[in-house]
Amino acid sequence: MAQALDEARLAEAAGEVPVGAVLIGPSAPGGPQEILGRGHNLPIQRHDPSAHAEMLALRSAAQRLRNYRLPGCTLYVTLEPCAMCAMALLHARLARVVFGAHDPKTGACGSVLNLFEDPRLNHHTLCHGGVAEADSAALLRAFFARRREQQREARRPAT
Repeated sequence: MAQALDEARLAEAAGEVPVGAVLIGPSAPGGPQEILGRGHNLPIQRHDPSAHAEMLALRSAAQRLRNYRLPGCTLYVTLEPCAMCAMALLHARLARVVFGAHDPKTGACGSVLNLFEDPRLNHHTLCHGGVAEADSAALLRAFFARRREQQREARRPAT
């Protein structure tokens, strides 16, 4: 999760909502896990509404493995995935998603809905939230506080 937080800081430095993700591959018995993909939010910079941290990490890993299926992999992400990202992760057949902060407005791992446990779907991914939640939430709170202050400054009349 520490590396996902580093990715989130890269998003913040780019003026994007600070969300970062790292996708880890299954390890060989007794071997270390390998980072297959990483990403941070870039929808503003790329003019792409799908350029969420999870999607970029997923694309990177799929390209690296030359396969759209990523069984046995785990995604670490600083914010609970939205429905778009959740469905992409399910289609990739990820084994597990570990996230930091819960998202009470768009979270699809249980906050608003839980796509990962929907019995109508043919694949289910384990989902575990609240890992490094305080750090993840602090990044988001500070980012949005700065953004609100900038908006207030822009509305103030010039003196």
